[in-house]
Order: sequence, then C-alpha cells, then structure tokens
Amino acid sequence: MEIKDNTFSRQFETYSDGQLVAVEYSFQERKIFLTKIRVPDNFIDDEFVNELLTNIMGIATERKLKVVPVLPKIAAFFRKNPMYKELLPPGIKL
Repeated sequence: MEIKDNTFSRQFETYSDGQLVAVEYSFQERKIFLTKIRVPDNFIDDEFVNELLTNIMGIATERKLKVVPVLPKIAAFFRKNPMYKELLPPGIKL
C-alpha cells in the first residue's frame, strides 16, 4: 500500500479501487492527532482501513511521533492492536 503524506491538506492519502481514502491529522509538538477518516460513501472494507492505520503507525514510529487517537474508530484500533500502545503519549489510556 502506498501512502502519500499530503501536508497541505494535513492527511495521509491512499486509493482503493480508484477512490480516495484519507486519514486527517494535526500536529502539536511531537504528537500527531488522528482526527478523521474519510472514506467514500459506498466503502465497506474495514480491513483496508486497518491496514492503512497500521501503515500510519509505522510512519509515526519512523518519525518518532506519539499518536493521539481523537476518533473512536482509531481508539478501537489501538485496543485491538496492543502492540501500538507505546505510541500513545503518557497519560492516555484506552
């Protein structure tokens, strides 16, 4: 999966079946706040979204960023994948 970091729009972007799937973010200090997942209206592939979030966690690890899940769906991803809990900043428990 190829992910483009669109810094102008502040989102990670990729395509599934020719349709844009994006995760919006904002930065504060050394933290990245994942705020919204944008998918097409008829998009139902949760496995694709999970793979996208897994790749975003890899990007955060490479850049030495802490991840703050603002969206409940992203918080659920952290609960399902405890291996990424070290990316959470101190004081955030899910």
